[in-house]
Amino acid sequence: MARVLSLCRPKPFLALVGRRTPTFYKMSLDSRAREVFAAAIQAVQPDTVVRQSIERKEDIVIIDGRKFTLKNNLHLVGFGKAVLGMAAEVERILGDHLVKGVISVPNGIQQTLQKHGKNHLLLKEDSRIEVIEGAKHNLPDADAQKAAERIKQLASELTEKDLLLVLISGGGSALLPAPVPPISLHEKLDVTRRLAAAGATIQELNTVRRALSLLKGGGLAHFGHPAQVVGLILSDVIGDPLDLIASGPTVCSEVWPEEVVSILQRYSMFNSLPASVKEVLGRPSPRWEKKSEESNTGGNVFNAVIGSNTVALKYASRRARELGLRPVILSPGVCGDVKLVSRLYSLLARFGCSRKEPPPEIAAEMLRLGPDVGVETWDLCRTMQVLEEGRAEGWGATCLLAGGEPTVELTGKGRGGRNQELALRVGVELRNLEHPPKGPVFLSGGTDGQDGPTEAAGAVTDGGLWDEAQAQELDISNFLINNDSYTFFSSLSAGQRLLVPGLTCTNVMDVHILLIPPVPINIDRLL
Repeated sequence: MARVLSLCRPKPFLALVGRRTPTFYKMSLDSRAREVFAAAIQAVQPDTVVRQSIERKEDIVIIDGRKFTLKNNLHLVGFGKAVLGMAAEVERILGDHLVKGVISVPNGIQQTLQKHGKNHLLLKEDSRIEVIEGAKHNLPDADAQKAAERIKQLASELTEKDLLLVLISGGGSALLPAPVPPISLHEKLDVTRRLAAAGATIQELNTVRRALSLLKGGGLAHFGHPAQVVGLILSDVIGDPLDLIASGPTVCSEVWPEEVVSILQRYSMFNSLPASVKEVLGRPSPRWEKKSEESNTGGNVFNAVIGSNTVALKYASRRARELGLRPVILSPGVCGDVKLVSRLYSLLARFGCSRKEPPPEIAAEMLRLGPDVGVETWDLCRTMQVLEEGRAEGWGATCLLAGGEPTVELTGKGRGGRNQELALRVGVELRNLEHPPKGPVFLSGGTDGQDGPTEAAGAVTDGGLWDEAQAQELDISNFLINNDSYTFFSSLSAGQRLLVPGLTCTNVMDVHILLIPPVPINIDRLL
């Protein structure tokens, strides 16, 4: 193991943070894991991220270090699941300069927020921002298209003296459907659905989707020119790629008809396309020509990611330290098959809980798994280094944090989502380890508060899960085959392991928390 870590050994962890004396905490590991998850969600609340990203100094607003002048010239548009709360906070801070605004938000969200007592995320009755609800069941519909048309109209009327603030969050793509005429919304949806069913990659899908859309791929910024366009983005995509979040309406993406046709021909779809789609793709430019004064540099467009999985993990780390845990952030980009991800976490737990130097096979297997689950070799080496030093120095419990969006292969018709299935699989992997408080605890939760079509965001598990299920005559393998993790956790001990935070009003993908209890100090190693 020492040989593996020596290849990527950073500056000693203890030298960076100083030696600490382990503190005894009565709160259980399960409770502390839930507290850390709650802190992650709180950090990326829509009003919180806006408030922390906008600094007002009289008639100047500072966003991510850039200054913009306010002269009763502010216009606002937005689209996404968290945009209503974002817009409410913007209006509280900059409302005296706001001329008008239009936002496209999910169907029923205002009533839902009222029902859950989230009135601080609602607009005031005298707001200058028009709210249009649409995209029922998270699918583009006529209401969402109406909102997109109103947003396009507002942007198109602006001058070089105006400032257009664009609020973007997860779900924004479905809430901003604007097919290039004469393509209908139904025709555009049909093409993209067929392409997805044929096995097209996400890059291919986005290329085709942008070509058939007026506002995606920089279209909104185009129609807003010559105004100054500022995008405030709450990211729900791994790595925060601006061109993929809500399909990049403020990020110029060149689309060539030849490339789109090539993709459609690759999946044998071109000949069966609607006449309207063929007409659009037959034009020299499939969407719009640049305005004569429009620059290729995008100088009038500024985008800032104000909330992300990375931000959530940062604040979760702070809360973990307050709870007497030693935080270690592994990665905000965990992805890939949930089976591989669960294996990685079980190996990390075994590595961290080992009372002596772990077998080198554990580190070797983790390093092999890393590329398949989106975790860099350097991050794994750094994490193992910290765990090794903690064991040698007698540190307290460790809180390993990660985030991202693993995938689940559907083999059944049960209820649940990737977080509950990940927690269930990790629990199975941990069955030979000690139970808490001497053994590890794992939590996986979706920051949007809903894991699949369930009320739960995820679940908390540990090495006692297997025995607990056996005692209650629950066959874990059958639940996994049927992708029925929610039913399993609901049936197990009256649902006590479920993670149910309620309406979170945000979404920055998932948060994974692995708590590793302190390893008893081997006095002989210190002498």
